[in-house]
Amino acid sequence: MSSALKHTPLHAVHIESGAKMVDFGGWDMPVAYGSQLEEHHAVRQDAGMFDVSHMLNVDVNGTDAEAFLQHLLANDVRKLSVPGKALYSCMLNPQGGVIDDLIVYFFSADQWRVVVNAGTADKDVAWMQEQATSGSFDVTVTPRRDLAMVAVQGPNARAKVWTARPDWEQDTHAIAPFTGAFVADDILVARTGYTGEDGFEVVLPADQVVAFWRDLEQNGVRPCGLGARDTLRLEAGMNLYGQEMDEQVNPLVSALAWTVSLKDPERRFIGRDALEAVVVDRMLVGVKLLERGVMRGHMKVRTQQGEGELTSGSMSPTMGVSIGMARVPLGAQPGDQIQVEIRGKWAPAEVVKMPFVRNGKIVA
Repeated sequence: MSSALKHTPLHAVHIESGAKMVDFGGWDMPVAYGSQLEEHHAVRQDAGMFDVSHMLNVDVNGTDAEAFLQHLLANDVRKLSVPGKALYSCMLNPQGGVIDDLIVYFFSADQWRVVVNAGTADKDVAWMQEQATSGSFDVTVTPRRDLAMVAVQGPNARAKVWTARPDWEQDTHAIAPFTGAFVADDILVARTGYTGEDGFEVVLPADQVVAFWRDLEQNGVRPCGLGARDTLRLEAGMNLYGQEMDEQVNPLVSALAWTVSLKDPERRFIGRDALEAVVVDRMLVGVKLLERGVMRGHMKVRTQQGEGELTSGSMSPTMGVSIGMARVPLGAQPGDQIQVEIRGKWAPAEVVKMPFVRNGKIVA
């Protein structure tokens, strides 16, 4: 194993648990602890937990924090007025490509937090600091590598967190989805996730995360790896950075137009000019394979409107068939019959509305 790989504060626990480790964005991360299938079903039916400490919490503070984020992000942070409320957004380059997709939290006019992806964290922080300086914003951008993060997901996830940490329940029982609450200094419990299930993402000091993880495990929360995380997010119809979008791909062709706010003509966020000039000729759709086989990213797709390409594909443990996302010419509709090239042969498939699965139920 390369010594250059970064380790989360839970790394030793993963090794001790016999997890299969892989290089993920420069981090040595667990792909599975045993059966990836069982981990997936645990989240859909009960409760599972993921070490997401490789993702980076970034504090954005200062008198110009709101103005800075209005300039930096494609979504409109003025939608956030209740402390703890969160918003999903893309951070774009001047060409309209996606530098990263992220979650931004509002705490007060001069206190915000942005949670960015692991593989893009360093370039994200450099970009944010560069924009703060070049725009002369009175703002500080502070990476918080002193914090760890655990996602606890599933229909019983919140109840099991409260069993493990009873004193958190009062502050978090009533929080709405996409909202967080501080239960102690530097412990943020947010009702967010990447699985299509209810649950919490818990940010806490790195020196407290091992005890939290072990207590959750003692209360029946199953450790889950990146393999189950990917099949869960795909079933939930959620984009993965580097597959559905990247710096060469804009949000308008990635089913992320809903994260771009163009209502205020005065808000000239980075990338807006490019988005307003672009001719959208492609769209991202859900795809379900109609025969045996497994779809994977980059496979060719044929539709009535022309050729496209799968951005993601896998077997769906919940549905028992292969599902994926594809970027195809405009005009594709749910129910359309299409074809996917698998090992040199064209297999029948169908365009379906996403998500495929939500709250444990097949909806596609």
